[in-house]
Amino acid sequence: MQPSIQKTIDFVKKTLANAEAGHDWFHIERVYKTAQNINQKENGDDLVVAYAALLHDIADPKFNDGDEKIGPNIAAAFLKSIEVDQSIIDHVILIIENMSFKNSFDQNSFTSREMQIVQDADRLDAIGAIGIARAFTYGGFKNRVLYDPEIKPEQHLSKETYKNTTAPTINHFYEKLLLLKDMMNTNAGKDIAEERHQFMLLYLKHFFNEWEGN
Repeated sequence: MQPSIQKTIDFVKKTLANAEAGHDWFHIERVYKTAQNINQKENGDDLVVAYAALLHDIADPKFNDGDEKIGPNIAAAFLKSIEVDQSIIDHVILIIENMSFKNSFDQNSFTSREMQIVQDADRLDAIGAIGIARAFTYGGFKNRVLYDPEIKPEQHLSKETYKNTTAPTINHFYEKLLLLKDMMNTNAGKDIAEERHQFMLLYLKHFFNEWEGN
């Protein structure tokens, strides 16, 4: 492992020491490992993929009053402090600024193979068994109800409506998690997503059966 990567890991661990459980160091570590696995097949730039995966949630806007500049600014300052080449820093920052699900509502002008790899890795951590756990962890953090039959899932048409939702956690499956399988960029990501998607469908079947007392 390159010394700069280890320095980045140490920085992220320290920065996210008290983060919400769905967006903590262990989330970053999973995304990092998954991105590396996908990259073995997709042949992106190893350093760009590594830095972007490790720093993509260094200051998630959800926990910073919606400010989408804090994360990229912290990431850029850190990479500069460890003397990463400016061209790599610029690429990593573009990935961080454009890869989130909420930005899929906009017409993004930037993409790259490396962004597609890291984006797939991040989205894969939002689905399947861990994705379910993360959804309910965040719902509990925001004090949201599990499910309310009277509140129907919405088809969000803009970033703002998605960001401002206070819907029950089960609605999040229909408003985001079940959509991610068809948003994967890479063949490797698509293969992993299929199994995780099916697991979520099975989970929801059991959830609604149990909700009715069956």
